[in-house]
Amino acid sequence: MYDNGLPRFKGEHLDGLMHGYWEFYRKDGSLMRSGHFDRDQQVGVWKTFDRTGRLVKETTFKSA
Repeated sequence: MYDNGLPRFKGEHLDGLMHGYWEFYRKDGSLMRSGHFDRDQQVGVWKTFDRTGRLVKETTFKSA
């Protein structure tokens, strides 16, 4: 949580590890990045957005 009360990120855990769909936010509340983890490892397509919500980059991570 940021000091302004907005979340830094949202996501699920499995056995204490980041797992499943996650979203990461800027301090202003705008979505910065989203994608999936498989037990703390980034997998699949991750999307990066600008402050207006426009998609600026897609990065593909391979499974372990």
